[in-house]
Amino acid sequence: MEHTMELGAFSVSLTVKDIKASVAFYEKLGFAPHVGDAGQNWLVMKNGNAVIGLFQGMFEKNAITFNPGWDHEAQALPHFTDVRDIQRTLREAGIEFEVAADESGTGPASFIVLDPDGNPVIVDQHV
Repeated sequence: MEHTMELGAFSVSLTVKDIKASVAFYEKLGFAPHVGDAGQNWLVMKNGNAVIGLFQGMFEKNAITFNPGWDHEAQALPHFTDVRDIQRTLREAGIEFEVAADESGTGPASFIVLDPDGNPVIVDQHV
């Protein structure tokens, strides 16, 4: 497999039981709200380049997330590897998909794969 795949911005997506308690905890660790709305049960928080997404009632498990086309500030990159190209490369490498992107489309799309231990890896393109 070629190693020029650009996966984009990296974050950890945490499944939380009480988003208000989680926000308060991560604020004590120096994280500040970045995007999202705790009132809608999701909030992405940052501390420098460290990014944590807090999601109440949206996912079953914690996951790692990549956002092709975004830098760590959620700003669009001029050049990036499209999520559909990443998916094709992984499919050719024998990776199975829990959720696959429609490869005939363009723009925003996502897929989910599981690592060998069942940890979800979400590749979610917003541009």
